[in-house]
Amino acid sequence: MSPTLVFDVETVPDLDGARRILDLGAVDDDAAWNAMQTLRRAEKNTDFQPAHLQKVVAISCVLRAGDSLKCWSIGDPSTDEAELIQKFYNGIERYKPTLVSWNGGGFDLPVLHYRGLIHGVQAQAYWDTGFFDRESKWNNYLKRYEFRHTDLMDVLALYSGRQNAPLNEIAMLLGLPGKLGMSGAKVFDAFRAGQLAAIRDYCETDVMNTWLVYLRWQLMRGHLSRDEYGDELRLTRDFLAASDALHWVEFAAAWAE
Repeated sequence: MSPTLVFDVETVPDLDGARRILDLGAVDDDAAWNAMQTLRRAEKNTDFQPAHLQKVVAISCVLRAGDSLKCWSIGDPSTDEAELIQKFYNGIERYKPTLVSWNGGGFDLPVLHYRGLIHGVQAQAYWDTGFFDRESKWNNYLKRYEFRHTDLMDVLALYSGRQNAPLNEIAMLLGLPGKLGMSGAKVFDAFRAGQLAAIRDYCETDVMNTWLVYLRWQLMRGHLSRDEYGDELRLTRDFLAASDALHWVEFAAAWAE
């Protein structure tokens, strides 16, 4: 199996960016957030901020390469946004993997594009469409209808948008744990409460759900035999069993045989 990198990003509103764009001066965080909410509600009738005003606070990955599988969050709780994003793209440079996400094309990757641009991040292999590597002309991360980046939500809805499904519900329909104790809507409150470790744990369980949905899809489309699919599930269970981290203990307990 060629390297596969499943990823998920957690974000919070970029209050410093809002101060700059909205010319708010040195107002406190509450005032900046209130201004962002007021403007966004007037424009789109939602609090959810656009990709360029989302600050990346966690990137979690499952890497399946060689005989191993691992899941981790990039950096540590003190790692700043620029370094998180650069390390993510460095992983793509190193492994040239198949990227897998749930709504990565609709959210995670656009966020990483804008935030990487802001921070001067370099991502040659990711953006290459044949200038550096001739093969990338036909097989690159930017083509929507190919699988070098597989946005499972987009693929399963047949690229229509009308039938997009939440990861949590698809995971639960497959007998997977789904979301455990947190959701994306709670991330900003957790961040402001200093609970970055909990956000990273939550992001890891989301990316593990995505990996397991991806395996089922690989079985469905014939890229894994039933025996190979079983082997991948056992490898994943072995990873969980080897960890005493609370979120993995809870995940394993919630994952039915």
